[in-house]
Amino acid sequence: MTETPAQLAYTGDAGGEMVHGTSRLRTAAFAPIGEEGRAELVISRIIQAITVGAFVEGERLPSETELSHLFGVAVVTVREALGVLRTRELIETKRGRNGGSFVRTSHGAVEEVNARSLVELPRLALADLGVHYETIVTACAEYACMRATDDELAVVREMLDAAHGLPADLWRRRITEVQLELSALSQSVRLTTEHVRLQTEFTPLLALQDGDRVAREETHAYLKAQISATERGDVDLVRSAVRESVRGSVRWLVGFRAELLAGNTISEVRAAAEQKRTDQQSMEQVDLE
Repeated sequence: MTETPAQLAYTGDAGGEMVHGTSRLRTAAFAPIGEEGRAELVISRIIQAITVGAFVEGERLPSETELSHLFGVAVVTVREALGVLRTRELIETKRGRNGGSFVRTSHGAVEEVNARSLVELPRLALADLGVHYETIVTACAEYACMRATDDELAVVREMLDAAHGLPADLWRRRITEVQLELSALSQSVRLTTEHVRLQTEFTPLLALQDGDRVAREETHAYLKAQISATERGDVDLVRSAVRESVRGSVRWLVGFRAELLAGNTISEVRAAAEQKRTDQQSMEQVDLE
């Protein structure tokens, strides 16, 4: 039996191996930087690759020479970037035959870097990124609605179900794979390629939501609704699910960014949000009584 795109990209349960989706993320993460290549951009690209799960903890990165060719920058630029990543304790370097630079992530360290990127991104640029992402993902979803088979969608649904209840960092990697597989089911190479590129850019920001349990559950629910609507061939519902999910995420990021700009730490923002939810639930319980 011929394997579907989704089946080729995923085997097993929540701990299963991801092949094609990860490969696409790596290709996008290491696209050439060109003349504007600087150590800061190399740092950003590698952090993106780690955040989206293209490289996981303990995995070896390409060599300095390989990274130089992939990014289109000088080896000395790559070396400088890796030095900064070591200082931030995101990678470690081992010597010897089996040596190299290995991912040594702490979720907190990656989150701090991503939060800094969010703060440095102008509000209008964030909104524009959301519009671009929504446009491409919606187009992919519409074509998947017309072209995906029941067997393919069943595999993607299984991937989504397996992600439920995972820790936030593992959940994000699985969710990214689900999003990419739904895109691939559009059977459009151009749209899927652009989606992968945008996913690599946007996921480090989206991952900031993952510490918010409610936001994570909403993303999960929207993807479930998108898959169900795709199974029914309902383009309008598919479009609505994607639109509400992306716009909700952008609104969340705008609010989170404003809190960080006001001088609050990530933990303070999250603690305040959780307390606000708890207070709201208490008030609703009192009203019911």
